[in-house]
Amino acid sequence: MLGCLKNPVVVTVEINMNLVALTVIGLISRLWGLSYPRAVVFDEVYYGQFVSLYMKRIFFVDDSGPPFGHMLLALGGYLGGFDGNFLWNRIGAEYSMNVPVWSLRLLPGLAGALCVPLAYQILVELQFSHCAALGAALLVLLENSLITQSRFMLLESILIFFILLAVLSYLKFYNLQRDSFFSGSWWFWLLLTGVACSCAVGVKYMGLFTYMLLLTIAGVHFWHMIGDRNLSNVSLMCHFLARGLALIIIPVAMYLSFFYVHLTLLYRSGPHDQIMTSAFQASLEGGLARITQGQPLEVAYGSQITLRNVLGKPMQCWLHSHTNTYPIRYENGRGSSHQQQVTCYPFKDVNNWWIVKDPGMQQLVVSNPPRPVRHGHIVQLVHGITTRYLNTHDVAAPLSPHSQEVSCYIDYNISMPAQNLWRVEIVNRESDMDVWKTILSEVRFVHVNTSAVLKASGFFGASLPEWGYRQLEVVGEKLSKGYHQSMVWNVEEHRYGKSQEQKEREVELHSPTQMDISKNLSFMAKFTELQWKILTLKNEDTEHKYSSSALDWITMDTNIAYWLHPTSGAQIHLLGNVVTWASANIAALVYACLSLWYLIRRRRKIYDIPEDAWQLWVSAGGICVGGWAVNYLPFFLMEKTLFLYHYLPALTFQILLIPIVLQHLGNHLCRSLLLKSMFSALVVAWFSSVYLVYRTFSPVTYGEPSLSVTELKDLRWKDSWNILIQKQ
Repeated sequence: MLGCLKNPVVVTVEINMNLVALTVIGLISRLWGLSYPRAVVFDEVYYGQFVSLYMKRIFFVDDSGPPFGHMLLALGGYLGGFDGNFLWNRIGAEYSMNVPVWSLRLLPGLAGALCVPLAYQILVELQFSHCAALGAALLVLLENSLITQSRFMLLESILIFFILLAVLSYLKFYNLQRDSFFSGSWWFWLLLTGVACSCAVGVKYMGLFTYMLLLTIAGVHFWHMIGDRNLSNVSLMCHFLARGLALIIIPVAMYLSFFYVHLTLLYRSGPHDQIMTSAFQASLEGGLARITQGQPLEVAYGSQITLRNVLGKPMQCWLHSHTNTYPIRYENGRGSSHQQQVTCYPFKDVNNWWIVKDPGMQQLVVSNPPRPVRHGHIVQLVHGITTRYLNTHDVAAPLSPHSQEVSCYIDYNISMPAQNLWRVEIVNRESDMDVWKTILSEVRFVHVNTSAVLKASGFFGASLPEWGYRQLEVVGEKLSKGYHQSMVWNVEEHRYGKSQEQKEREVELHSPTQMDISKNLSFMAKFTELQWKILTLKNEDTEHKYSSSALDWITMDTNIAYWLHPTSGAQIHLLGNVVTWASANIAALVYACLSLWYLIRRRRKIYDIPEDAWQLWVSAGGICVGGWAVNYLPFFLMEKTLFLYHYLPALTFQILLIPIVLQHLGNHLCRSLLLKSMFSALVVAWFSSVYLVYRTFSPVTYGEPSLSVTELKDLRWKDSWNILIQKQ
């Protein structure tokens, strides 16, 4: 038994020194002097606001994408002890001492540094030589634009890291499946592929492009497996289920978990929650929750309510009335009913209060016990301050002549009777017996006489003129014109009316029951609403000084000035390595031309290269050219303000293609020893020029040392570049 102790326990570890060296150099290039400049750099002014809100647990909505990337930046702030107290209002503003600059920039820097060894490993897994892999890693290492983007509190380097990790993981999984199905390492790399894809999408929706590319490649590979008669039907089904679990189910589950953590962390009300529904707002601590806490849940006859339009964009608004009437004649000569105006008002106001009245009774108070209003019930809505009834009739609305005017009825003793009966329809009901609930129920009011639906139409056109105080128009819209969210309302504030006296009614604030809306709003309900807001809420795109078109990116005809020192003239620009960008374009062109040539020749049964070399060439193109295409071409279809940094994920794939093309040319086109020697010498000279350009532009990549006016002018290699020259 003790015999096993006679020999020592030996552990053998293989260390790839290329990987170690590349990782160390990558860390130095990205993390050196990371706290410089100690000032807000370009989009740090944007992302920093969200980091502060995370630190203070205040809810926000960012229409640029999912929350995972923001949470990673906030993690850096948390690790550095940031309290969130900094005013992110100006690029170039000096950071106060409470802002842990190095910690906030650490995770993007680490992600950018790790892209260097990832590039190396991807080419190794694509079955290219270690020399080609080393070349790819060094090109990523010396790419000025990637360095700049990874040294600040920005998301592109994190996005690229997860994209490359997903590609590498899938390649390792694919190479393993030739020998070891369902082994531990096989499962590890397959699961990591799905996790990395989910993280990429969670950082920015641009990650979805690479995710779809990998799903397509996985589908093609599985299609080839179906033709393998050595695999049984059971084995094929197991492979299919494993891929479905790892590449679809787990990424979806992780994506949901990002929002779960996001909503768990941000439980306090803030300025951004105003665009959310009343139910969502009431689930947050403070804000609307302070108002709605203690409100009755069920709307009853005699309830005093405010009605908020569910659409909520471009602004929230509440059903409103005031003593002013519609003008007898509008500017275009059309006449009106001269009844009391009804509008949708974008601010909380006492004139937003209405009383739900039973048409068969005169009382405006809640009985004991309360009689709840249900789906399909007929009600009258009485304006709380003026006590006039909500009314609509066959009179054209002021701004929407094809719709009916909505007013509060005034009896002028003319042949225009009141038409003030409304049927309550609960849109999100579970049954036809559902009770109308505060905040939770979304309702339509259908006019009994004309079947018109109460609608806030001011969202789609101009606001009312001066006589309507620029408030939003409310109309009666025929149901035949279709359903729209602007026809749906929910009760936001609610109390049970107890006094018949008008004076007392205006001030009563009775709160008979306790209600916690947050318990009635599930995570999936909150996720669905927040996801919809992210996808549909778009800020007005304005022309930016440094915005560009997708065509400008290929030839790098544009740049972005990230930071300028106020006195020394030191500055940081998003500028790429000109030699690398030009070489990437040439490599893509050469790949396309050679591929077309090979295809035509193969069609004629002429095989210029061995079959294994052809398969290697195709698979490399699928990853590199495919990755470039899916991350670049969609921008031609996007209607948004574009910047040069949007091209960096596509550029990274194009950079990986350069050593692939070079190795292919050296192996298959340079057949003689002399040609191979000359080609190697050209590659060395070319790579030296890459390093020389990197060093030349390092001062505007790292922001130091500061350059003289003459040196700055010398860096303006293109007239379209905006190099900042301070006046002396």
